Amino acid sequence: MTDWRSTPFDPLSDGDKLKEECGVFGVIGVSSAANFTALGLHALQHRGQEAGGIVVHDPDHGFNSARRFGYVRDSFTSQDVMDTLPGPIGIGHVRYSTSGSKGNTAIRDVQPFFGEFAMGGAAIAHNGNITNADALRKELIERGSIFQSSSDSECIIHLMARSLQRNIPERMKDALRRVEGAFSIVAMTRTKLIGVRDPLGVRPLVLGRVGDGWCLASETCALDIIGAEFLREVEPGEMVVITDDKITSHRPFEPRKSRFCIFEHVYFSRPDSILGGQSVYSTREAIGRELAKETAVEADLVCPVPDSGTPAAIGYSLGSGIPYAMGIIRNQYMGRTFIEPSESIRNMGVRLKLNVNRALVRGKRIILVDDSVVRGTTSRKIKEMILDAGAAEVHFRIASPPTAWPCFYGVDTPQREKLLAATMTEEEMRRHLGVDSLRFISLDGLYRAVGETGGRDPDAPQYCDACFSGDYPVEPADQLERGFQLKAAE
Repeated sequence: MTDWRSTPFDPLSDGDKLKEECGVFGVIGVSSAANFTALGLHALQHRGQEAGGIVVHDPDHGFNSARRFGYVRDSFTSQDVMDTLPGPIGIGHVRYSTSGSKGNTAIRDVQPFFGEFAMGGAAIAHNGNITNADALRKELIERGSIFQSSSDSECIIHLMARSLQRNIPERMKDALRRVEGAFSIVAMTRTKLIGVRDPLGVRPLVLGRVGDGWCLASETCALDIIGAEFLREVEPGEMVVITDDKITSHRPFEPRKSRFCIFEHVYFSRPDSILGGQSVYSTREAIGRELAKETAVEADLVCPVPDSGTPAAIGYSLGSGIPYAMGIIRNQYMGRTFIEPSESIRNMGVRLKLNVNRALVRGKRIILVDDSVVRGTTSRKIKEMILDAGAAEVHFRIASPPTAWPCFYGVDTPQREKLLAATMTEEEMRRHLGVDSLRFISLDGLYRAVGETGGRDPDAPQYCDACFSGDYPVEPADQLERGFQLKAAE
């Protein structure tokens, strides 16, 4: 049967947002690791809705796994499935395909990946992208490796298999020293839970305590759902190896200045998570305040594009003194469409999930706050809906700088020529969208809002902001081989 998410009509996706990378979770020292993992993955569902998987180990039953397409709630709440996953240690992964076959995922591409080594089995779940995966894959295949998936993450398992080290953590260190790009990894053996971040710390990973056990997760919201205590972030370039009774910390890589993904603050992470000691919600509200300071305009109402624009819109309202209002209402119960996706229904697009509060916006000058503009297709449709409802003016305010460059570190972005900001000036974008004004927060303003009071350091940027600046902290070797052109030196 064809999964509805793989059809051209997906009422939950408009193709005009950067897709979250993936989410990883692991737990050790609990009575039922699979149940905890399923709950953690449910909290991380915003990071990947295409598929999910869980691997566990039990002393009596060995390793077991389950991989399913679709949402965690549809697969990992079945008692029949969960009964096949006994044991006190487990890891899980929710996926949006950033490498491999996008939109046509085979079950073999769904993580975690498992390998049987001389010293026992190990499973691995990876959030991020390996930027030299093509070269590694070619080398490994020439040396006899047989790949089972199209995912870049499988390279890590094969590199581990070729290592001469005597235990799994040491083999993983060997493997990851060959890897370039971004990776936050949760892995497991029969007795150990392992977490690793790349030397730049591009993608997030946090450590928690749950009862007498321990857990690792992409975000703190996954700790909250299982009642775990947030202990700290796994640091950039750190590997933690956890057994039932202790944690050891290792530094397998040459130290480098961290470059955490600034878009995690803008959009990817859940607003109830904590990043770098800061509430994501508070940061997004601060972004809105900074945006109001930089892009003032006379208007009657500030309205978010729900839901991702909401905290920034609240901040914009507080910063500008213009009243906040819910001018657009989101249908919270979008699921499988109850009608066939005929052309006429497909053309409804955004209207199936967003509706304008007509009585509120009629005759008003509206400031619409959104997190980003990628292709601009959704922004145009929303503007048309607002004007159709009788708004006098529409002013777009965007809580990130123009997205002009693709991400190669675990985010699915369109090719550069399909990014609106790559081919148009701000004024050309305004005319293209047909709005009265269009303004983005400045890159320095974004840095100030996330706590860098002096703004961005151009000589040593504090974050990875390549999607805005074209400044890639890790050379995207595979993409350069395919002809991608880096930004010319200024």
